[in-house]
Amino acid sequence: MRPAPDSASSPAHGLTPPPAPAPTARQALREGALAAWAVVVASWGVGWLPLTTPSSVFSGTTILTPLRVGFVPVTACAVLLAVGSLLMVRAWLRLGRALQGRWEAAGPVVRRAAWAWSLPFLLAFPVFSRDVYSYLQQGRLLSLGLDPYQHGVSALGGWFMHGADSIWAESPSPYGPLFLVFATGVWRLTGGQVELSVTLFRLLALAGLALCLWALPRLAEASGRSASWAVWVCLVNPLFLLYMVAGVHNDSLMTGLMLVGLVLLMRAGRRRVLRLWGLVAVALSVAIKPLTVLALPFVAMLLPTGDAHFRPGTQTRMRRRERIGPWITTAAVALAVMTILGAGTGLWFGWVPAMATSGSAAFPYAPVGLLGLGLGWAVDAVSTVPARTVASGFYTLMIVAALGFTVWMALRRTPRHPVYATALCLLVAVVAAPIIQPWYFLWVMPLLACAPRPLPGTADHPRWLGWVTAAAALALIGAGVVDQLSVAQWLPLALIRCVNAVVVLVGIWWIVRRDASTAPLFPRGRGRPPRETIEPRRPLPAPAPARTTLPASAPRLDQE
Repeated sequence: MRPAPDSASSPAHGLTPPPAPAPTARQALREGALAAWAVVVASWGVGWLPLTTPSSVFSGTTILTPLRVGFVPVTACAVLLAVGSLLMVRAWLRLGRALQGRWEAAGPVVRRAAWAWSLPFLLAFPVFSRDVYSYLQQGRLLSLGLDPYQHGVSALGGWFMHGADSIWAESPSPYGPLFLVFATGVWRLTGGQVELSVTLFRLLALAGLALCLWALPRLAEASGRSASWAVWVCLVNPLFLLYMVAGVHNDSLMTGLMLVGLVLLMRAGRRRVLRLWGLVAVALSVAIKPLTVLALPFVAMLLPTGDAHFRPGTQTRMRRRERIGPWITTAAVALAVMTILGAGTGLWFGWVPAMATSGSAAFPYAPVGLLGLGLGWAVDAVSTVPARTVASGFYTLMIVAALGFTVWMALRRTPRHPVYATALCLLVAVVAAPIIQPWYFLWVMPLLACAPRPLPGTADHPRWLGWVTAAAALALIGAGVVDQLSVAQWLPLALIRCVNAVVVLVGIWWIVRRDASTAPLFPRGRGRPPRETIEPRRPLPAPAPARTTLPASAPRLDQE
């Protein structure tokens, strides 16, 4: 962290204020925990809860009526959700400033922050998403002997009353067989009781967080990165905690298993059993959400010698025939895992066609989705071809393009580091999809944070895991607290969203421009970089055999 004095940035010139002294870690931890509790209280008024189902504890009581019925209390809860979420981002940034320069000893602090800011959500109703109720109904489908890859939740009586979103009415499940086993187990254990089911699914999300907290620092250390910084930027990040834990998404479990597999493969050394367990962990990640199948060609390259062949300064060409053996082994392990799960559930490989069609159920907010709609409308206007047919064909073409990019990355003569290559392929798959949800980027962030430096081109610039990540967290969280509000149908939802949008814009402006404890982390204008960056950088290893060392007086890169 290197402050850059600039008289033009003083309040007298109407720009960002001078940086305030960094807060203590204790202060930031306390502020983040209070913000998390504010989100919990707000969720009681505007969180997703199906009050029309008899299986809900609160459906037969009036205890929530003061928070969920009147315009004023509902608006107050919506504003509290926005304020609490933004204050979590502020506490996260302040914690980063407090720990800058002493990341090596910060492991206990960042782990404490992750748990202190996520455990309160056990008492919250789902916010930012209601996918958890679709999980429950898909588990119900399987428990009744129906195939969730062949039937949407509309095959069930009362599915909408149980809180499932209508976009899943006719859509096949996009999840792997292992997660459907978990969903079926939750349905059978709870009998569909809403609050208990949400709690069990949230415990699965917390289990994913625990796996990430175990694997991410080890993966970062194996790549020569700062372990504590990687945990801070990826897992303590409110974008992760709010969407994965408060929003109850299975992506945290998918990501945790993928990271565990990478750690076992990179650190196994000569222990072949650990490498096989690493492949099993990645295969189980595919069985949670099949998109991580894109990681298999790259984790296979770690089988022979870990990542020794891919470290900076040691990369050489790798003959394609040298990859055939690891690819066969990886394919055999993954096929065995998926076959066992498919046979045990009776679903076999129904997830393969379902993965290609489930995305069409949601409105395509993504650029590719909007482009497909526009292309479809244009063709429909001048021909007899339906717009939906054209859009579906375009989406299929983009999926093929993403798969082609993965094949090209896997066949490169000088392959990229497997962690970085996996991140790139997942990122391309997200961008090429007809829909993009905010939490999709959380699949990529841990991999980029742990990829050994230097990365190609401008990908190594500190802004990507610095102020750009912070700005993205603010924007995506702001979008969630405006769009994802559960409000009674007799209340003016549009007006409540407008109020929240104003609160979000003012809050983001304050954090980025006026708050002296966070504004130094953001650019001060066009061509004027932030005063401070929060990214420790270790000296990069020199290419062998010409090893050089810095003189004792040379400045350390992790002080930048």
